[in-house]
Amino acid sequence: MSPAPLLNVIRFLLLALLFGAAAARADNASDLAQQVYDRPNGRDFTTLGRMVLTEKGRAPRIREIVTYRLDKSGGETANLIRFLDPEDIAGTGLLSIDRADGSTDQWLYLPALDRVRRISSARKGGRFVGSDLYFEDLQARIPSEDRHRLLGRQLENGILCDVLESVPLDPDSSVYRKRISWIDPATAIPQRVDYFEQAGNTPGKRWLLRGKKRNQGYWTLTDSRMIDLESGHETRMVVDVALYDQKLPAKLFTTQTLADESLESEYRP
Repeated sequence: MSPAPLLNVIRFLLLALLFGAAAARADNASDLAQQVYDRPNGRDFTTLGRMVLTEKGRAPRIREIVTYRLDKSGGETANLIRFLDPEDIAGTGLLSIDRADGSTDQWLYLPALDRVRRISSARKGGRFVGSDLYFEDLQARIPSEDRHRLLGRQLENGILCDVLESVPLDPDSSVYRKRISWIDPATAIPQRVDYFEQAGNTPGKRWLLRGKKRNQGYWTLTDSRMIDLESGHETRMVVDVALYDQKLPAKLFTTQTLADESLESEYRP
């Protein structure tokens, strides 16, 4: 074989190896994202806890909160959030229905207006009751909506984590341009997530896990924080009571129950 054809064969083999390695990395990244999404979490889940809002120059504002989640047939998941205290927010609730195709329907109930209002998709970047959580943060995002890439491994929370970058395939499907997650490979639990709303390498928000424990055979995230990195404002979510597989009924996750606490209160821990 003359030198020229031989060089072409070598180039072809090198390119095949490079493309093969890139495809394998992409597959590994997608697999990791799917593992996080599929992490065992019970058929249903109930929590009683606190939302603590902190900002410079003000005393922390503490809100008591109850949440419910039900995994329904066909890949649909329903979530209900209700504030119990203090008085100025008590009764306020949010119902979210995450569908298998990645779409989400959300409704907000405000007792002062005594009506249920549907949250439009254009408001997914709106802040939920003055917290650092956007309405989108309270939706389940399926892995196939993003392009995933592994960036390496780094220590976070004392754990050597896989660092995963996730970029929306459809930019209009998210308020975030990308997310970077530090994931414990042993549990598939993120230890930190950086959220990028603008172009560049500076995140606007950061989520940090600060506590977890095993409960009924499942990992429960008991203490987490969402931080606005520009203002320093922080939303801390603390779970005091967690119950799995309580056979929550589908009727709990309706707009009728959202608007009527008496239909929901019997299921509280």
